[in-house]
Amino acid sequence: MKHTIALVDDDRNILTSVQMTLEQEGFEVRTFTDGESALQALLAKPASLAVLDIKMPRMDGMELLQKLRARSAMPVIFLTSKDDELDELMGLRLGADDYITKPFSQRLLIERIRTLLRRNENSKAEGSGVAPASVITRGQLTLDETKHQCLWKGQDIQLTVTEFLLVKALAARPGMVKSRDQLIDAAYGENVYVDDRTIDSHVKRLRKKFRTQDEEFDQIETLYGIGYRYKEA
Repeated sequence: MKHTIALVDDDRNILTSVQMTLEQEGFEVRTFTDGESALQALLAKPASLAVLDIKMPRMDGMELLQKLRARSAMPVIFLTSKDDELDELMGLRLGADDYITKPFSQRLLIERIRTLLRRNENSKAEGSGVAPASVITRGQLTLDETKHQCLWKGQDIQLTVTEFLLVKALAARPGMVKSRDQLIDAAYGENVYVDDRTIDSHVKRLRKKFRTQDEEFDQIETLYGIGYRYKEA
């Protein structure tokens, strides 16, 4: 089964070029030149992954991501301008899984896409029937890898693939400090470069999601200059 990639960018040259490259790599590609048409189409028929530009007419990438995240945990990669650090951080806070700055290498984009799809498949894979489902329980937290489900006090917390992998890495060893580099390896893999601030943004968004369900949530602790840890129950 082919993976479907949604490309959303008002630059038709980028759409055409990236579409050709992705189709050569075996992907099905759907292209959109504005966020509004992309939103309607993706809510009706989700893609395996979406690549969104930020600055677009009718509905920009930020608003599109926010509306998608209200209904879907579909992996999302943001395309940002080289100097738009604020946009990168805001995109991650809204739930983007990754970002790439323009101008970008199409080979890098393909590698990031494959990495996210691989992680998404691993997180949602059905149990083979040979081994029991992998479930982590830490006090009020339950993580079910086969269902890609996160529960806090019995309430479902909708997490992106990256967020799920970060919670899993922290909760797997409560009390143990995880450096940002260790969390990057856990969530992105060892061969993908990600800036430290990406992890910080993901953690802030994770806390916000949990505190939406429980305003007293404080299980993810920051150790300044060192990293993060999951508080033992």
